[in-house]
Amino acid sequence: MTIRQPRYSKEEFARRGDEIYESKVRPQVEQGNHGKIVAIDIETGDFEVDVREIAACDRLETRYPDAQIWIVRIGSRHIRRFG
Repeated sequence: MTIRQPRYSKEEFARRGDEIYESKVRPQVEQGNHGKIVAIDIETGDFEVDVREIAACDRLETRYPDAQIWIVRIGSRHIRRFG
């Protein structure tokens, strides 16, 4: 199993992910997908949507084995909730 290494700082990773989500992905996925997960490759801008993080990431990695993945829950600022 190959261990993927991040190619960007945490700040740059987040900036790219948020920018792609807001400008390209959000307008395409927001309607009818509230609460689902979108996995975005921050280098290509391609994405996958699913109710499960793993499924979305797996499909994206099938197409882009070296993807740098940013995950967003549609309609929320948080991926997980504690408590």
